[in-house]
Amino acid sequence: MENIITVATQVSILFVLMAVGFTAAKKKILNDASIKGLVDILLLIVTPCIIIDVFQRPYDPSKLNSLCIAFGICILAHLLAICISLIFIRHRKEKTRVVLNTATVFSNAGFMGIPLEQAILGDEGVFFGIIYVVVFNLFIWSWGLWIMGGKPNIRQMLVNPGTIGLFVGLPLFFLSIKLPEIVSKPIHMLSQLNTPVPMIIIGYYLASANFSSVLKTPAAWLSISIRLFFFPLLLIALILPFRNVLDRTMMLAIITAASAPVAAMISMFAAKYNRDIDISVSIVSSSTLLSILTIPIVIAIAMKLL
Repeated sequence: MENIITVATQVSILFVLMAVGFTAAKKKILNDASIKGLVDILLLIVTPCIIIDVFQRPYDPSKLNSLCIAFGICILAHLLAICISLIFIRHRKEKTRVVLNTATVFSNAGFMGIPLEQAILGDEGVFFGIIYVVVFNLFIWSWGLWIMGGKPNIRQMLVNPGTIGLFVGLPLFFLSIKLPEIVSKPIHMLSQLNTPVPMIIIGYYLASANFSSVLKTPAAWLSISIRLFFFPLLLIALILPFRNVLDRTMMLAIITAASAPVAAMISMFAAKYNRDIDISVSIVSSSTLLSILTIPIVIAIAMKLL
């Protein structure tokens, strides 16, 4: 019970920040152009800064081993999610089905996952949570793009804000290089934007959300249920036998990322490749709202068992 209250408190704080974005949208303080600018700042500047900042620590061989294990687990997790989505998510319309397939697989591990990891697990959680985001990018720009109707983008798989931050941060970690304060301090300050800014952006989009598409699509409810609850619980069950040999913070960071709602990029892909835009927007919004109930339960179970 204590774990649920602790996690629920942290999730509630994030939803208060979303309420700021919601209010700013309703009061016309923010508009689509300003939100696009915030998204660009978040993706292109803040994301690499987070990664570089968390790797500003002395080299520890045990952490390297845990990072490699985390990378392997995250790859297997995405492969498992793909199999589940293809087996269980059925819909007669291909335009809708592929949106639901990708929604089942891809969580909002960056915008929602990292702030949660920071709030619940601290910098150590973000250290491992970044790996889930890197693997997310590998899969969404390959399988995700392919199933949506595009061509796998090798350049985007290998060169994106997540991998750029990793390419800079990892050598600094391996060589135990501490950046001078004139560089490290701005990087740290920019990384701190990753909690409030994503929540404000999500709140902005919730203000104009239409939930009707999800309400009348049973397959969408199944997709949301798998994404928010059944998949992270399955992941806990699969990791559980190894809890005595794996880093606990690493396990909790992966479960936190896996329990996040549907990734916002699903809507972007749906619009670009002429898929079911209404269901994509609805499922992102609906899963985000429902996650205030599911995330505390899932993470509390993980904390209890792992």
